[in-house]
Amino acid sequence: MTPFGEAIRRLRAERGVTQRQMAAAIGVSPAYLSALEHGNRSEPSWEFVQRVIGYFNIIWDEAEELQMLAGLSRPKVTIDTSGLAPKATELANKLAAAIGQLDVATLEQIEALIDAGRDVRGAEGEPRTKGRHGSDDQA
Repeated sequence: MTPFGEAIRRLRAERGVTQRQMAAAIGVSPAYLSALEHGNRSEPSWEFVQRVIGYFNIIWDEAEELQMLAGLSRPKVTIDTSGLAPKATELANKLAAAIGQLDVATLEQIEALIDAGRDVRGAEGEPRTKGRHGSDDQA
């Protein structure tokens, strides 16, 4: 199951909606919705995510989170390490080989390390500096 699929399933359960009901309301087949929930479909389109947001009448932060989860829900990921340090290629291959055997706690630790690195370096890898008004800017 993908993060987006898990969120859809949770929303349906909270509101007592079946896959069939939701699928009919947003114009997709129940089979498509089931496959999406179980991670057997690719990342959902922006239009599909907007239909889900409208269907559940989700606003602001929850809508933003659902959009973010959709972007993080590609069940088959390709990592291009060309041009990166050999250590990056090695790590990508080790993670790909081991990810199926890692427990949730270990995955959360890895995620925290990655997030901490982004906080220090910024999303694009540039060191962060303090801006004129004390906010984080990228150098």
